[in-house]
This record gives sequence, structure tokens and C-alpha cells, in this order.
Amino acid sequence: MPVTMEYDFDRHTARASSDSLKWLRYGSEVIPLWIADMDFPSADPIVEALHRRVDEGVFGYVEQPGQLAAIVVDRLKRLYDWEIEEQDVVFLPAVVTGLNLAFRLYTEPGEGVLIQPPVYPHFMDALAHGRFLADPPLVQRGGAYEIDFAALRESITDRTRVFLLCNPHNPVGRVYGRSELETLAEICLSRDMIICSDEVHCDLLYPGHRHIPIASLDREVARRTITLMAPSKTFNLAGLGCAFAVIEDPALRDIWTKGSRHLIPHVNIMGLVAALAGYTQGQEWLDQVLSYLKGNRDFLAKFVQERLPGIRMTPMEATYLAWLDCREAGIPGNPFRYFLKQAKVALNDGIEFGKGGEGFVRLNFGCPRDTLEEALQRMEQAL
Repeated sequence: MPVTMEYDFDRHTARASSDSLKWLRYGSEVIPLWIADMDFPSADPIVEALHRRVDEGVFGYVEQPGQLAAIVVDRLKRLYDWEIEEQDVVFLPAVVTGLNLAFRLYTEPGEGVLIQPPVYPHFMDALAHGRFLADPPLVQRGGAYEIDFAALRESITDRTRVFLLCNPHNPVGRVYGRSELETLAEICLSRDMIICSDEVHCDLLYPGHRHIPIASLDREVARRTITLMAPSKTFNLAGLGCAFAVIEDPALRDIWTKGSRHLIPHVNIMGLVAALAGYTQGQEWLDQVLSYLKGNRDFLAKFVQERLPGIRMTPMEATYLAWLDCREAGIPGNPFRYFLKQAKVALNDGIEFGKGGEGFVRLNFGCPRDTLEEALQRMEQAL
């Protein structure tokens, strides 16, 4: 399809004056490359759809978004050959809400949740709910991360109830292949565990990689899986509050709907409008932003290799969140605090991501390239 709109991702948006958490947290002197929030305006069709909804001037309760559910069903079939029904799509305000519901609804206090750190910090919220964590870490081989299946099996006990999968993986940027997913599914099914799969970055893949929802492997895996997705990372809509769970098993879905009733808010009306516009009219923007992000990824990798001595960047197959190993850079103390103080660049502290995160930082390169370049030059000078 020919390009009809050329987006300018080099253009700067004055986010510090828009209540942006990303830009306000550390002050005006700091370049923020931390939270998973791109500095690019959303696709024009999304913005226009929001304007039309605002112009109606009435913001009352909305009906269950059947049209959006149908779009999700069609999208999963078209992208992954994954056939679900509209009733399998359950809307919720955020993927993190879904994670916490999984902790609360499918485990009891004192039971276990299995994770693979370093991983998205909210995976560790299970501890706050009185559940214990089994956390065999991913292992590095040749700079890339792999699953230690032996350690994974050994960490499971008779009280382990839920496995939290992050795919594409945040922060290490892996896209798991079919054989890896099949082995994970076999392990979980053999121990009668529920899989809760965070797949929020599934649309942000680089050439040569393909996302496979673990629930799409076969019907038996789908029966034991809750898949969490959202347009938030895809179209940069995190502040609008719209996500969904795909729960094909009626019993699991019944537990979910009954257990969450009147405890979580309805999806934001603007989030629904934006999601519908994004999924139906946002592909052109997404194609262009992925091309721009690939350029940023390659620029970053080259800069790190040539000009940031002692720092190594994990190969990235997906996301706009780079995982940087600073352990051999000679940095005194914590690299996050060091770069914040000495370079005025805010990153994410690797410690937040659990085992294997000490000495690492996560860098968000979803920004204009000159912003990324200035931040890297500051880091180079600090080193």
C-alpha cells in the first residue's frame, strides 16, 4: 500500500509542558531515556478520532466495545493464525492490572509464581500479594539471553501455580522461537500451571523476527493461558488506559470476570477510541516508526561499541528498550545513579529488574535521534 502520510520522528514535542512523567521526574537538565514511553506523537488517524469524540462533548458510560473485540479477533487471526472468539476478549485498563489480577485470582497466599529475571519489575508485585516467587534467571550466552530450562524445572514446586511469561522480553529484547515456547508450555502443562503471558510489545519487532503467542501453539496450551496485550506500546498510548486479556477457557474466564467485578474501572472511553483507530488505521504510522526505531537501535549499538568503553549492548530483536551491561566500564557504584549525576541522563536501574540486573541499565531509544545522540555523548563524556 503506498505511503500517504510521511511522519517526522525527528520533530521534537514539548513534553515537559504536558504533565509528562517521563520528562518531569528528573528535572529540566536531565535527558530522560527511562520509562517505556516514546517521544513521538501518535498516528494522525488516532489523534483525529480522539478529536471527533471530544467534539461530541458527552463522556458518559460506554457499552462493552463489541466492535473493538471483533477487530482484535480479526487481528490475531491475520497476524498469528490464532483463532479466538469475541467472548474470549476481556478488556481491562492496563496490562499491569492484568498481572495483578492473575496473582490474586489464580493463586492463594503462600502459593508460588514463576518468573524469569531480569524482567519487567511489575512481575515481582506477586510478593506484595503474599505469594512467593521462584525466579531462575535467564542466562547469557554470547551476549544474548537464553532460557535455562533445567533451572526452570527445578524451581517448580507443588505450590507453584502461575508462570509469568514476558514475550517479547522486557528488558533483554528477546523474541522467543516456537521450540522455546513449546518447551515452556510442556513444562507448565506437565505441572498443571497457568501461563500468564505479557505480550504487550508484540508489534514492536525488528526484521527477521516473528511473534508467536504461546496460546496459539495448540488448544491445550490455550486452555491454560491468559494472554495480555494492548495498543499502548504499539501506538504510544500508555496514558489512555486500554488493554485486554485473551482467555479462551470458560472456567478461567469466569474466575477472571467474577473476581474483578466492581474492583477495577472500566476501560477509559478515550482509550477505546484510540485503540480502535490504531488497529484499523494506524499501520502506516507503525511501519514508519519501526523503521525509525531500527535506525535508532543500530545507531545506539554502533555508538556503544565504538565510544562507550566497557559497556555492552544486548542484541535486540524487539522493543525500543536497550539493555546495557555496564559491569566492565569501571563505573564507581551504581551505573544508573552515576549517569544521572555525572551525565544528566536518566535511565532505568537494572536492579529494578531482579536477579541479573545489578550493573545494568535500561535505555529507552524511542526518541528523536538527536536527543539520543546528545544523551550518548553525555554518557561518553562521563566515562
